[in-house]
Amino acid sequence: MQRFINNPDEVVEDTLKGFVKAHRDLVRLSERNPRVVAAQVAPIAGKVGVITGGGSGHEPAFIGYTGRTMLDAVAVGELFSSPTAKSFLDAAREANGGKGVVCLYGNYAGDNMNVKMAVQLAAKEGLTIATVVANDDVCSAPASEREKRRGVAGEIFMWKVGAAKAAEGASLEEVRATAQKAIDSCRSVGIGLGPCTLPAVGHPNFEIAPGTMEVGIGHHGEPGTRVEPLKTAAEIGRDMASIVLDDHGLAAGTEVAVLVSGLGATPLNELYILNDAIEAEITARGLVVHKTYVGNYFTSLEMVGATLTVMALDDELKRLLAVEAACPAGL
Repeated sequence: MQRFINNPDEVVEDTLKGFVKAHRDLVRLSERNPRVVAAQVAPIAGKVGVITGGGSGHEPAFIGYTGRTMLDAVAVGELFSSPTAKSFLDAAREANGGKGVVCLYGNYAGDNMNVKMAVQLAAKEGLTIATVVANDDVCSAPASEREKRRGVAGEIFMWKVGAAKAAEGASLEEVRATAQKAIDSCRSVGIGLGPCTLPAVGHPNFEIAPGTMEVGIGHHGEPGTRVEPLKTAAEIGRDMASIVLDDHGLAAGTEVAVLVSGLGATPLNELYILNDAIEAEITARGLVVHKTYVGNYFTSLEMVGATLTVMALDDELKRLLAVEAACPAGL
């Protein structure tokens, strides 16, 4: 295993040390909990705090979206594991400006359990935490059971929009409702071409045979809906867009934001090749691409592959997406 690590069991701690040094103008480690990253500007008095949390190994998610007019604090878990309830609670404390906190997180069993516990503990000290659960991964459950779907890269749009709404001085319920609208407007899909390895395990956590690809793969290697022979980028991009848009059912003329993210080991040029095919399929359906993001926004260690997220826009989402912000991920 060829890696830049010191101790396989201390990868998260070492990552955070380097992260806060690299971005000290925007973020800091919480003094009450070393597994919480907070924005330098947090808390902001009179503003709804916006937080998230999740397992490490997805950088720049989750910590990279902490900053000005972005997330106020992030609870940090072990590689591919949920943060503790205490870390979610401490993130809320770091973000609390006296107007309540909204926690915007992905639909995973560990996160659901620990956020629920944090909400209960916070209530005992008079801190209200509202929640929105992301469930944008189309292939993780049928549309009729959307509440079972996982949260993936659509969370990035949810964070951006929710944080921008909070910065406008909106109430806790207004921020929660707008973040909910953002994630309800998102659909995502992942394609895996190669696995990743947890350093403490030392071998790939799943297999993708050479010459094949896994359609609908999750961010932790969760099985997709099917394994197919590897296709050309044009064919894969068209398939990804079709999966997302068939589920979305958007009317012609709808404006959309597009996010194409690598999973950690896919060269940027290949992501642009994919995006060319994705946009061709989107526009062929009569939709209008308002803004496109291509890069490594939500990774899975060194997994080879990519995800596509499409968010349908209305005037409010367009306005909030355009609000100037500063965070290490550079969104």
